Amino acid sequence: MKYFSPLLPFVLGWLLLLLSSELSTLGLINGLLQLLLFALLVCLPIAMTGRMSYVDIAWPWGLVLIGVLTLFLSDGDGFKITVVSVAYIFAGARMGIGALKMWKVGFLKRELPRYEYQKRRWQVAGKTNVALNMQVEGILQGLANASFLAIPAFVIASYPSEAISIFEIIGLVIWLGAFIMESIADNQKYAFLTTMKKSGQRNRVCDVGLWKYSRHPNYFAEWMVWNGLIIASIPSWFALYDRESLIIWLLLGCGLIYASRMMYTTLVYYTGAVPAEYYSIQKRPDYKDYQARTNRFFPGARK
Repeated sequence: MKYFSPLLPFVLGWLLLLLSSELSTLGLINGLLQLLLFALLVCLPIAMTGRMSYVDIAWPWGLVLIGVLTLFLSDGDGFKITVVSVAYIFAGARMGIGALKMWKVGFLKRELPRYEYQKRRWQVAGKTNVALNMQVEGILQGLANASFLAIPAFVIASYPSEAISIFEIIGLVIWLGAFIMESIADNQKYAFLTTMKKSGQRNRVCDVGLWKYSRHPNYFAEWMVWNGLIIASIPSWFALYDRESLIIWLLLGCGLIYASRMMYTTLVYYTGAVPAEYYSIQKRPDYKDYQARTNRFFPGARK
């Protein structure tokens, strides 16, 4: 049971969508397609290669799938459907294309560090069946797309009103600003690494631009992307009050909050900052000094 217990919250999240009177059809179709996508792009390659890095391909393209299904199968206001669908498709395709480029040039021929770190965690937890753990991990990522990560899109796209709420405006502004911030942070790091490579300097700490104020500004921005979507979904969630049972309506609200919490935990502890820094300290002599003077996640003034 200890191998499968991490799946439980996501199974319950998917079940919540299936029990919703408004979102069940989308939830069923999306869930089945997500599991098929991850079976082909993650579980099968894991079994063949013993590497989990293929999750980085399937997860963003799973977001694109959510956007496409929302666009064509939702029956809310057309403008809102288009906006949230484009948000998912655009963000997912950006990361998905990047992952395919990594695969093409051979970066996925060895396990990415964050997944090596996961294997260390399993050892500490006494989970010795690595092959089974990897398969469970792949399924977990697919269930995340089938459940909590789909809820903001499906809720927003269910709202039939053409009126624009202040929450929707604030959410869209946060999403756009965070998306731009994430792109800037990624480009700054790529430019830094390119410069260091050309100058023959190795294992230097990226301490430029946004990276002066957060050790992981791209992860923080990714979290805010999701917070923007969640804020934008508030009016649509309120509108579901008259169309859902009280318990399902309340649980959908909890699901929106949990999506933010889940992404924060993932980006800081699970596959984000903590695993990255475990290896950065070993590779980069100046990284401990960088840690001492720079916030880990939330941007802020230097210490």
